[in-house]
Amino acid sequence: MSGPLEGRRILVTRRWPELAQRLAALGATAVEAPLLSFAPPSDPARLDAVLRDLAAYDWLVFTSANAVDAVARRMEDMGLELAPTLSLASVGPATTEALRAAWPHAHVEVQPVAEFRATSLLAAFDRVTLRGKRVLLPVSNRAADTVARGLEARGAHVDTVVAYTTVVPTRSDALERELARGVAAAALASPSAVTAFCAAAGTAGRDVPVVVIGPTTEEAARDAGLRVRATADPATVEGMVRALSRVVAAPPAGGSPE
Repeated sequence: MSGPLEGRRILVTRRWPELAQRLAALGATAVEAPLLSFAPPSDPARLDAVLRDLAAYDWLVFTSANAVDAVARRMEDMGLELAPTLSLASVGPATTEALRAAWPHAHVEVQPVAEFRATSLLAAFDRVTLRGKRVLLPVSNRAADTVARGLEARGAHVDTVVAYTTVVPTRSDALERELARGVAAAALASPSAVTAFCAAAGTAGRDVPVVVIGPTTEEAARDAGLRVRATADPATVEGMVRALSRVVAAPPAGGSPE
């Protein structure tokens, strides 16, 4: 399909069909080389225990769609439902979409309106009272404690539980193959993806223009020495498409990419 990105190969480092479809509509070829895999927590008994006690919590806070998927899947396996008194919070649109897919009648009460990251989620909580409230925070084994500390600073009693394990490979045949063929840019959607990209790509990855999903991933990528050319704003599929388009748009005939 012809379009402003015709002939441009863009490396997508996770399963991201929405992004691939949008890029294809602009003429680009999205080459997928997923770098991360996900597994159940090493201590599933801890997750099971808090889920059985879910009605005792005031808030269930999600900082990723993966956490939503892990919790929803385990609750379904255990025959559990969301308590109607439970308030929900989401870090951003993708996580909220996952919430609504898992629980169609769920109402998300707190979500950032601009930047979709930990600090923005905490700022969104400034309009509600958390003092004395019990909060369940399901996360990856690689998650930072930014949200937990911020909620506790606002007076909440926070139980952080590992809902899933993020597995970072040391090499990827698919990544090596696509980098050898050449890509106009790589899309990275999390600090864990940055870690995996650097581990699997080695020195070859440092020459690839990188587009990241938001400020947290940008910071990780810059700290890792990657060539960050743009940051999605907002941190959504639409924001990523616009950022990638700015970086990899085909130059006019006789010109050259910036």
